[in-house]
Amino acid sequence: MKVLLVKDVKALGKAGEIKEVKDGYGQNFLIGKGLAKLATPDVIETWQAQKEKEAQDLKEELARLETEQATLEEKEVKIEKAKAPVGIQGSVGNGDIASAILEQLHIEVDKKNIHLKKALKSEGIHEIDIKLGHGIHATLRVNVVGV
Repeated sequence: MKVLLVKDVKALGKAGEIKEVKDGYGQNFLIGKGLAKLATPDVIETWQAQKEKEAQDLKEELARLETEQATLEEKEVKIEKAKAPVGIQGSVGNGDIASAILEQLHIEVDKKNIHLKKALKSEGIHEIDIKLGHGIHATLRVNVVGV
């Protein structure tokens, strides 16, 4: 019996491979546990179409992330905070930066992906690292202005 592996199976093969297995093992274990499908031409064609679609989606997402990276690196985000005798009142954190990026640049960035060594407590331009995904990072300039 020929099966198309849907998931990696130890000592048999990786997902996407077509393997010849004994009928009982294929029917009762592999297909029964959802690790494989019977390798019919329709199943193979559907699997290949799904993989091509996933590759296309990944390509589009990488293009979008590279565009966002270019936008973040060329522009500057301005955040206004109340002045204090020394510096600003409070601090500028990840949430403040994420909302400022969304408001000013119209790019949605999760605050967990903004890397600050410490909260920004002084006026001026600060460079911060933002992780966009798939190994793509952007360096954003944040201008903290006391009002």
